[in-house]
Amino acid sequence: MIDYEVHRCSRRCAATDREFVPSEAIYSALVAEGKEVVRKDFGMSAWTGPPANAIGWWKGTVPGSNSKKVAWAPGEVLLGYFEELADNPARADVRYLLALLMVRRKLLRQDAIENEPDGSETLVVYSARTDQTYRTPVVMPAPERLAAVQQELLQLLQADGGAPA
Repeated sequence: MIDYEVHRCSRRCAATDREFVPSEAIYSALVAEGKEVVRKDFGMSAWTGPPANAIGWWKGTVPGSNSKKVAWAPGEVLLGYFEELADNPARADVRYLLALLMVRRKLLRQDAIENEPDGSETLVVYSARTDQTYRTPVVMPAPERLAAVQQELLQLLQADGGAPA
């Protein structure tokens, strides 16, 4: 797994150089430029789809200058939901992406990616909080599930302590 440094919103459209206003809807993309990964932000009218060399993209809003920082769900909530997802193979994509988010937030430590006999991969992570090692299949969401998975993870991350329905 490769870890990318994702910078904050530039507050300017990469296509038009127009300055964004607070609460404006925008698209952001991570773009491979040589050995670097660069974030590019686009206004809604300038967005024609992800750039050809995009690694990933998402829709968001420009934060206000005095807007509060997002209050993330506690680590225990994230870890509890991650453990619950182990019993639901149909939601392996959600569990995998949640594991990556928790690695990024340093709630889990990535120990390995193992190759399975059937050609699939398994992510192996460790939690110092629970002193447990977890294994989860490496499953990226299908394109038709991306929006639903993104919404579910946003609900969880910004939850008041409960897992999404």
